[in-house]
Amino acid sequence: MTNLNQLPTDLPIPQDDGAAKHLVGMRLPAISLNTTTGKQLNPGEIQGRLVIYCYPMTGQPNVALPDGWDQIPGARGCTPQSCSFRDHYQELRSLGAEVVGLSVQSTEYQQEMADRLHLPFAVLSDVDYQFQQALQLPTFVAAGMTLLKRITLVANDGVIEAVHYPIFPSDSDPAWVIDYLTNNPA
Repeated sequence: MTNLNQLPTDLPIPQDDGAAKHLVGMRLPAISLNTTTGKQLNPGEIQGRLVIYCYPMTGQPNVALPDGWDQIPGARGCTPQSCSFRDHYQELRSLGAEVVGLSVQSTEYQQEMADRLHLPFAVLSDVDYQFQQALQLPTFVAAGMTLLKRITLVANDGVIEAVHYPIFPSDSDPAWVIDYLTNNPA
């Protein structure tokens, strides 16, 4: 069975397709999304620094990943990325940022992952693609599902100030965010 916590060494590296160039300076949409904390969160209303890491889809134990998943550049690695944000959460908080994850899976689907990985932050469900469409976030299709490409947004008072895209390997994402926050204090 697939080890969701470990990245294969031969994954294809995603290339910058320019699909995120428009995001810096955009305002986060004022959309309330369901979260794994049982509450709704409106990213556009968050004051201060907010890190939103968007990911395609976490795998589930004993459930096969979609056919060809490891051949899609940037698809594999959602669990290692989430674990890395979990492991660096206190450091990110000490730099003045709140962290949330976001995918298009249902809150129920995300809840299994959040519980299993002991995530100390909320994961938002964009199951209706409202957030994705408002920002025109890049997507891809796998096994008939339209999924978000892996992208991280750093916003301050609701305005996107930095974008990490493409991200590879996925678990290197928090280090990029920490470097950004350290070198660009609010």
